[in-house]
Formats: sequence, C-alpha cells, structure tokens
Amino acid sequence: MAALPVYPWRLAPEGLATRRQLRAKGLRPGGQDVVAQLERPRRRRGPLVAYLYRVDAAKPVRPMTPARWAALAKANAARRTCPQCRRDAGYVIPPSLGMCATCAYPEEQRAA
Repeated sequence: MAALPVYPWRLAPEGLATRRQLRAKGLRPGGQDVVAQLERPRRRRGPLVAYLYRVDAAKPVRPMTPARWAALAKANAARRTCPQCRRDAGYVIPPSLGMCATCAYPEEQRAA
C-alpha cells in the first residue's frame, strides 16, 4: 500500500478538498478513499492532520426527507427533556448535570 502524499497547510493542489470544504459546496466524499493529507504544524504537539478527497469524484449531499426531519426533531426534543421532572428545559441539558438546572440546584431556585 502506497503512502499518502502530504501537503503543507494551505498548499493543497486544486481539485482536492477536506470534508468541511466539500460540505460547504454541497458535496460529500461518497465512499471514495482519502487521496492525500494536509499537515499544519503546532509548537508543542504533533501536527494537525486533515484528509483530502477529490472534488470531481464527490457526490451531492443527500437531501433531508420528512422522516429524517422528524427523527432529528425528536432527538433534539429528547436532549432538552429533563429525565427528573420530564419538562422541556428550553435548552440542551448538559451531560455533566444529567438534569435541568432547576432539578440539579433546587436550593438556589428557592432562594431566588
């Protein structure tokens, strides 16, 4: 297996793009293999690596169907629902708390 070509940061040839760049153009890799990689040096750690894909082999992003929109809305609603009091908190409940702020800090709510 051949090694991937490595390009310095911001010096990738035309026709190659990262996943985010493809997404900004309304494209996705579409199952193609990584063609090359970019490396951005850092001072005290290893370099940041970004994988590159061919733009001409990329496929358009699949459109969101009504079923996908419904599933996404249901998942987001579940992230906002407090498991303790079963109310919609109006924000995404932080995993560190595991419940809404009202349930996590009831003494502060009584004082206010």
